[in-house]
Amino acid sequence: MTRILADIPDDDLEKLDALAAREKRSRASAIREAVRLYLVQHEGDSDWIERGFGYWAHRDDIGDGVEYQRAMREDRRPYHDI
Repeated sequence: MTRILADIPDDDLEKLDALAAREKRSRASAIREAVRLYLVQHEGDSDWIERGFGYWAHRDDIGDGVEYQRAMREDRRPYHDI
């Protein structure tokens, strides 16, 4: 186990100490649990692109993205006319 040094606002520290006292545990134990819960909540955040890939693939109400881009570009004036 590694020790760390962290700056925590006094208000948060008071609330943390009160919570730890109610649960009859140490401040360090409460902080370890908070870190553990934070890591569990953010587990897998790095693969959000893979999780979202193909999400709308089977939707019939959404047209083809490439066709949409081409249609939008057809409506543009040529750059030399600007």
